[in-house]
Parts: sequence; C-alpha cells; structure tokens
Amino acid sequence: MIELADMIRELRQQLTSALADGDGETVRFELGPVEVEASVAVTREAGGDAKVRLWVVDAGANGKYAQSETQRITLTLTPKAVSGDGGAPRTVLIAGGEVDDER
Repeated sequence: MIELADMIRELRQQLTSALADGDGETVRFELGPVEVEASVAVTREAGGDAKVRLWVVDAGANGKYAQSETQRITLTLTPKAVSGDGGAPRTVLIAGGEVDDER
C-alpha cells in the first residue's frame, strides 16, 4: 500500500514531466481537472501525536481489510502551473509521446 499523499505526489511529478516534454511541440493539450478514484484503507495511530492516514489499496488487496475500514473516494484536482517569481497561475499545456505501459 502507499499513502494517498504519495499517490498525489507521483501524479504531480508525472504531470510536471509531461509539461516539460511538451516544450517546443507544435501540438499541446490543455490540462483540465484531473479526477482520481481510489480505494483507501483508513488507519489511526495511537499515542501523543495520533494521526489518521489514508492508504491506497489495489483491488486485489481490498479483501484483506474489513469493509468498515475501506472507503472509495474520488478527488477532483485542478492543476495550476505557477512560476517561481510568484506570477499568476497559468493554464497547463501538456504534450509528449506515449511511454511503455501507458494507457
């Protein structure tokens, strides 16, 4: 399992990579809202700094958790590209070739 935050971090890195790959390309695509659906297991850590964590589980592992512990969530993320100089967010344009095992 991976934490939900790690999944979102990887998604951000993949979108950033696609943005960089599109530099200089004639055809680019505007990136709209990104909808992510995942099954998550909710865990709570005990102790003074108790935390609730959301772990993304794959379909095969779903049976390992009690139904009351797993939830299906949908996140809609709206990517914005910001420059390092604090300028206004701009529309994200992506392009690039297909990579192995990409769908």
